[in-house]
Amino acid sequence: MNKQTSSLEVSHFPVMLNEVIKISSLSSSKKFIDCTFGGGGYSKEILKLSNTTVQAIDRDRKVIKFAKELELKFPQRFKFYQKKFSQLDTISKESVDAVIFDLGLSSIQLDDLERGFSFKSDKKLNMTMGLNEMSALEVINNLSEKDLKSVIKILGEEKEATKIAKNIVKQRKIKKITNTIDLVKIIEKSKKINYANKINPCTKTFQAIRIFVNKEITELIHGVINATKKLKPGGKILVISFHSIEDRIVKYFFTNFSKNQSKPSRYLPENQ
Repeated sequence: MNKQTSSLEVSHFPVMLNEVIKISSLSSSKKFIDCTFGGGGYSKEILKLSNTTVQAIDRDRKVIKFAKELELKFPQRFKFYQKKFSQLDTISKESVDAVIFDLGLSSIQLDDLERGFSFKSDKKLNMTMGLNEMSALEVINNLSEKDLKSVIKILGEEKEATKIAKNIVKQRKIKKITNTIDLVKIIEKSKKINYANKINPCTKTFQAIRIFVNKEITELIHGVINATKKLKPGGKILVISFHSIEDRIVKYFFTNFSKNQSKPSRYLPENQ
């Protein structure tokens, strides 16, 4: 697992592609599940070898067009499912050699300003990755001040969460907060100016809202657990994480279960 801390908003561009391929040991026939298909970076590289097959999942409808291209090119070796991590156990019952998770916000999502993931957007608040039960607009306008503070503080690790939450509630009493730019102004007004900090003042709050809207932590936990049920003996789970909470969850899981220190299921892998 690799943790990168240079940016809290990262893409699914396969920056760890070579490492993933190396760790996966593609010298023999291998079956993969690509849990964060995105633009298909990992899947395309894996499919370059004729002895591989890939089952890919992604909750985002925007990536279906990329998946269809691969399904046409590799009809016997590639299959796409529009599902979330928590639904990983509902795809085919076939066991695989490796399951790959590349966590974080994809460039497809971030660059589409209509979706409101970026604080550079002036569009309607949204931040949904797909198959969602709520949007950022609903969260910002309906959560209590206490809950907003918790979301921003815990999921965004934002030190000034109290003031940000207070000002969000204060502003929405005057007028409903509907656009991304409205939220940006509230956050900037709430934050102390720190000229030494190169990270945009909105980054942590936007991250927190996005994680909450998409239930990313819950999905990760279910995803990793369900991934173990898909592995062949000696199979591998590869996770690339960009956020400290995700990092701690995955490390805890690997430490406690991969070496059978506490093995609640026969499906859990013998080796890390």
